[in-house]
Amino acid sequence: MEATRRWRRLAPVLLVVVVWLLAGGFFGPYAGKLTEVATNDQASFLPESAESTKVNELQRQFQRDETVPAIVVWVAREGEVTPQQREAAGAALAEAARTPGVAEDASGTARVIPSRDGRALSAVLPLETGDEERTDGAVTTIRDTAGEVEGTRAYVTGPAATQADLSDAFAGIDGILLLVALCVVLLILLVVYRSVLLPLVVIVTAVFALALACAVVYALAERDVVSVDGQVQGILFILVIGAATDYALLLTARFREELALGHEKYAAMRTALRQTAGAVVASGLTVAFGLLALMVSDLSNNRALGPVGAIGVVCAMAAALTFLPAVLVLLGNAAYWPTRPGSARQKARQENGPWHRVADLVDRRPRRIWTTALIGLAACAAFSPLLSAKGTPLDEIFVNDAPSVTGQQALAEHFPAGSGNPAVIIADAGRTEEVTRAAAATEGVSRAVPVTTGGPGRGEPVVVDGKVRIDATLEAAADSDAAKETVPRLREAVHAVPGADALVGGYTAQQYDTQATASRDRALIVPVVLAIILLILVLLLRGLLLPVLLVLTVGLNYLATLGVTALVFRYGFGFTGTDASVPLYGFVFLVALGVDYNIFLMTRVREESLRHGTREGIRTGLAATGGVITSAGVVLAATFAALTVIPLAFMAFIAFIVAFGVLLDTLVVRSLLVPALARDLGARVWWPNRSMRP
Repeated sequence: MEATRRWRRLAPVLLVVVVWLLAGGFFGPYAGKLTEVATNDQASFLPESAESTKVNELQRQFQRDETVPAIVVWVAREGEVTPQQREAAGAALAEAARTPGVAEDASGTARVIPSRDGRALSAVLPLETGDEERTDGAVTTIRDTAGEVEGTRAYVTGPAATQADLSDAFAGIDGILLLVALCVVLLILLVVYRSVLLPLVVIVTAVFALALACAVVYALAERDVVSVDGQVQGILFILVIGAATDYALLLTARFREELALGHEKYAAMRTALRQTAGAVVASGLTVAFGLLALMVSDLSNNRALGPVGAIGVVCAMAAALTFLPAVLVLLGNAAYWPTRPGSARQKARQENGPWHRVADLVDRRPRRIWTTALIGLAACAAFSPLLSAKGTPLDEIFVNDAPSVTGQQALAEHFPAGSGNPAVIIADAGRTEEVTRAAAATEGVSRAVPVTTGGPGRGEPVVVDGKVRIDATLEAAADSDAAKETVPRLREAVHAVPGADALVGGYTAQQYDTQATASRDRALIVPVVLAIILLILVLLLRGLLLPVLLVLTVGLNYLATLGVTALVFRYGFGFTGTDASVPLYGFVFLVALGVDYNIFLMTRVREESLRHGTREGIRTGLAATGGVITSAGVVLAATFAALTVIPLAFMAFIAFIVAFGVLLDTLVVRSLLVPALARDLGARVWWPNRSMRP
């Protein structure tokens, strides 16, 4: 009879473990296969309703194949370019035009153009799109071919070269990123928990969650339900590992508490799950719904991250609430070996630990603590306007030196900085001359010429469905603020031509539209995310005042983090700006994840307050959760910091904002500001619930 009872308890636990082991083995390879359905083509992430997106569609009609320009630049090592060097550059260009991946008509249209100062030459080669590997390979071959011109330094830049450098930045990064993140997490867990098996169990939980998430995302991306690029893929890896580890730490800490009280392992796990599942689910839903709010964005890369990130968080919750409890039940006390829950040594360490002293300090001097924390956070937040999110200049896209950036600098030194990457105007063919004149007369435009049958300046304008394409070369570099300021002036000028129905697009216009769309997105998504988080907190904590305070504190933490980020990156690393999406990504991650830790704390405080009253509940809850939540924050910060292995400024900004913001939230907001405010308000903090005792 006893054996039958034991088997009935053990069978479902073993079934859960076996199912996850099979799923992990089957889905594991999808983490590496995700790159097969990812794209780094920036044109696929344009705002859908923007004028530049409409132009992007229309200009394809003027191309036999969809192409992206590669700009070749030769700079004389000494003095001016000689006739022999110009002839050699022409020969190299002709050879490069035969490279697989270069558009078929390039041999007839590409030509070498000398600079006004006579020291450099340039040429534009259109590369076919559709096969990133082929296009990237063509860029490499062109660089090798152009470098054969003696007495010159050869560069390849432009959108095709930037895309090739982006592909290099993400090449093999999935394995490296995953390895770095897992190693960091494992090291921290070994140091904090001084256990051999527990860190391994937590890591396996996170890996299984990631395998499942990658399989789901792969299936959806393959069917074009979601879009994935290298940035989204990297964030997915980090988000799943960090979230799964956080949820696992919360459960393992409560399970250890129950074992220390002398409860049998099945009973201990039932209690641990009952007391933590609500907080984990609320936390996961906060992050998931916060990410899903990105789907109302008009930027495709924001909409791509929304469902992909939400899928990752849900998979992290599933693994932490099913596989992990099953394994812990099988291991029991052995999971914490060589320490033993409930031992005299462990009890002494906990009772005299730092979080008991922090809780006592908050209990004694709450007003001094929250006012000091509030002043410090407000001082940091005052610098947040210094963070410019007008877009990342080309020479700051990569953290390290990239060939396309060096080439752009050489191009800007000897040619109009916008050469080879013009603003594209699509207009009615009957108004070609008027639109061309209006564009050329616009401040900030170097010249404007229609696309013709024989190449630049030769033959008749190409007419497709009654439309012509006019290329306007800008005086400023295509990625500069000055160039973006030219776009609205250019649009105003060509829109004013009667009957032209002119539209302005191209790289600079895309950057301008992306920036404008990102600003509108922030104004829309930020209130939506805050409303979602507030609603979840109200339902979880069954009050109104405390949820409002929690939302306000994590919002202040976000602004303080932006202020510190602006100071560090502008004056420490010399960055002049960042991508328009960075503040929104930072907000979604920091506010959602910041609320997580407050959920973990205040659900425990509420539990203890129901037993012992509000004052003792705050003291006991802070002391009991301080260590585990701080460990979770350190782990999450470390995993996001692993994003810096991807050599892109965008990733560096996201990594710093989330890592610093999580630490600031964990060590200041959650540990001092929130409990001190709650202690000072007393039972009023649960308003309108009047049943809680002081």
